[in-house]
Amino acid sequence: MTAAPATDLASERLHGLDAVRGYALLVGIVYHATMSFLPGRPIWVVEDTHRSLLLSGLFFLSHTFRMTTFFLIAGFFAHMMVEKRGVKGFVKDRAKRILVPLLVGWPIIFAAIIAASVYGAYVMTGHIPKPPPPNPQAPALAFPLTHLWFLYLLLILYGLTLGCRALVLRLDRSGRFRRRADAALASIVESPLAPLALAVPSTLALSFVGPWAKWFGVPTPDNSLLPNIPALVSYFTAFGFGWLLHRQPGLINSWTRRWPLNLALALGFTALCLSMAGVAPLMALEPLGPQRTLFAGVYSLATWTWTFAVVGMALRFLSNHSPVRRYIADSSYWLYLIHLPIVMALQAAVAKLDWPAEVKILLVLGVAFPLMFASYQFLVRRSFVGAILNGRRAPKAAAEAPPQLAPLARETFQ
Repeated sequence: MTAAPATDLASERLHGLDAVRGYALLVGIVYHATMSFLPGRPIWVVEDTHRSLLLSGLFFLSHTFRMTTFFLIAGFFAHMMVEKRGVKGFVKDRAKRILVPLLVGWPIIFAAIIAASVYGAYVMTGHIPKPPPPNPQAPALAFPLTHLWFLYLLLILYGLTLGCRALVLRLDRSGRFRRRADAALASIVESPLAPLALAVPSTLALSFVGPWAKWFGVPTPDNSLLPNIPALVSYFTAFGFGWLLHRQPGLINSWTRRWPLNLALALGFTALCLSMAGVAPLMALEPLGPQRTLFAGVYSLATWTWTFAVVGMALRFLSNHSPVRRYIADSSYWLYLIHLPIVMALQAAVAKLDWPAEVKILLVLGVAFPLMFASYQFLVRRSFVGAILNGRRAPKAAAEAPPQLAPLARETFQ
């Protein structure tokens, strides 16, 4: 198979890839919305009176692939930007769009999360909670990155990748190593066994590094400035794979052809994971041993088959220009930044209603998404904040004629 030039594929496929990146962030909002409804031992500040195995399964499924998919697309677009703007232009752009939102946004959002947590605890107990005592088991360089950990990790991945790039350019002046690497990558991508090859690093990291609550998949690196090894390995694999893939972007056409196969495999591996771990959250730490390695391998295969299936379906069905999808893609970054305190407050507001959990989460999301989209439309889209997050201000005509709410909602929840 001959890889298409990057510029040719970019003109045809970026709508689909941009949609995947945006939807991956929106899936993260749904993921957090399920957390107050999980059965078993509470893991969230808001503990709803009704629990749901269905929402527990949704939690497990969404965490299986959403961040791997996001970091793969992030690596793809990062290489594209380096090719277009050079390293200096790339660093300047990433400092504006990633570092500034992290440094400026974190204190504001963290304060809002604390306020939502206090409100949630008050709803649960009837009184204002006292500050928790210091955690004696806190990790080194403990820091509450909250859900903004993905920005911090992106900065680390940018630095690691640019460092590797500089080293390769220095040592491989003839380009021979890069040509061989491209050939090896092409062989992997074109093979139906590609998910197996990509699952190896995360399988090893999850199998042998530290204690692991296997039901929760890749441990979220949100409580320390030193990312845990499984998260760093898993997401660097995805980011680096996306970076290298952009050197031969035509290779992803194989995912477009194989999306039914990858989807079937993803469903099968996910079902196998749930049969091994159960649908309800399992807090126990899995000891080292063959059972842990087996689950890590199946989980990693589920991660990559889901990623290939999702990207393949997007390239197959979402590659045409759509004003609604473009609007969602543009707004998704802002929505993800601000969503957590809003979702937490709404979870607390419905916590004691005697309604099914599935109805409550629809209410939470049905209020949260319109509020967040409205904030984007009227406060961000044409402001300096939008220029920072999206790299540009939306043109006036676009801002005066936003997509209709009904199709926007349909696109969001599909």
